[in-house]
Amino acid sequence: MTSYFTLKESAEGLYKDKGSKFIAYSFPVKDVEEIKEIIALLKIDHPKARHVCYAYRLGNTPEEARSNDDGEPSGSAGKPILNTIISNNLYYTLVAVVRYFGGTLLGVPGLIHAYKEASLDALKEENIYLKEPEKVIQIAFDYFQLNDVMKICKKQPIKIIQQEINNTCLFDLGFKLSDEDIVFSAFKDYI
Repeated sequence: MTSYFTLKESAEGLYKDKGSKFIAYSFPVKDVEEIKEIIALLKIDHPKARHVCYAYRLGNTPEEARSNDDGEPSGSAGKPILNTIISNNLYYTLVAVVRYFGGTLLGVPGLIHAYKEASLDALKEENIYLKEPEKVIQIAFDYFQLNDVMKICKKQPIKIIQQEINNTCLFDLGFKLSDEDIVFSAFKDYI
């Protein structure tokens, strides 16, 4: 996967129906371990909530997308949440919905609608962006070449991630994968 849509930052959404409150949270995530930590924290933050249902999608394979109904009727919570992630074409994204029961049963169609609406409210369009994977390379050069290297770095779409300046200098440079040819061409004498 070269570039993909994901979230800039975490966000919240809310949906209410017949006294029940559905608080949705969306998060950009890296891996399953981070997802487990977030869900555990949500359960700690909402000890009186009846359910903490969630879904996530990491990469392109079906194994990298999962949903959890957390005690709601099968397919009534996690699946609608996952469908909102997929319909927004998002990757490396987690959406969790915390439900506080309001005393009135909503039925499966009502639950599906509520979880979907809460999820959509947490996936705000302005928070979605196209992420391009980055690459990091290391270059080594003599100190007398430092000025030339710095000029190249300022002209190119490059971030200096780490630098060690001595008689021989080492720079770790980060750039978008799509800019790889430009960067390699600019630093052909140093790589």
